[in-house]
Amino acid sequence: MKRNALSLLIAASLLVAAPGLALAQSAAKATAPAVSTQGSPSKLVLDNSQRILSTLESRRAEFTRNRAALRQFVMTEFNNIFDRDYAARQVLGRHGRGASDADIKTFADALADGLMQRYGSSLLDFNTQLRVRVTAETPLPRGLGVKVSSELLRSGGDAIPVDYLLRQSGGQWKVFDVMVEGVSFVQTFRQQFDGELQRKSIPQVAAELRSGQLQAAPTDRNKK
Repeated sequence: MKRNALSLLIAASLLVAAPGLALAQSAAKATAPAVSTQGSPSKLVLDNSQRILSTLESRRAEFTRNRAALRQFVMTEFNNIFDRDYAARQVLGRHGRGASDADIKTFADALADGLMQRYGSSLLDFNTQLRVRVTAETPLPRGLGVKVSSELLRSGGDAIPVDYLLRQSGGQWKVFDVMVEGVSFVQTFRQQFDGELQRKSIPQVAAELRSGQLQAAPTDRNKK
């Protein structure tokens, strides 16, 4: 995985789209999305990203001084838009079959907290002078939800594809996977934790995540 893809993958998973933080910028510049977003999951991504960007910019000085406040803000947004338990089941894969809801929640909470501790503060350094264009919204197979496809547009650089997979949960659209340059949040962490879960129970792996003995930091084997 290229280094920029790994960084964007983690950030996008934390905030629906850390690259999507720039959606507000693109809207301000009257950059129309490539698809209609009226009342759609695409609009949900756009609206949440606009609010997140506005808050980060207005509270940047506070968040720089008080990282606990930043973590609380990001975690609240993460909980509002991300279907943590469903995503955790996807990350666990075969290891999650037959697991109790309590074990799934324990793992989901530990993974989210681990990502927050390791990557949350880096969002203050994210370049918001980028633009995002929504290119498509398509149904997933077997009625599992929808995929919102977008492109991260960089000045003088190639566009980076960023896709969001969403499903209905509790009457709301929730994100359960993010893909940057074809690299999936779910697949990345499924591969990382597979070996541990072959030897240990879900609560044991969750406990090691919480203690820091195991970190949510996939190996960037092909970084450049």
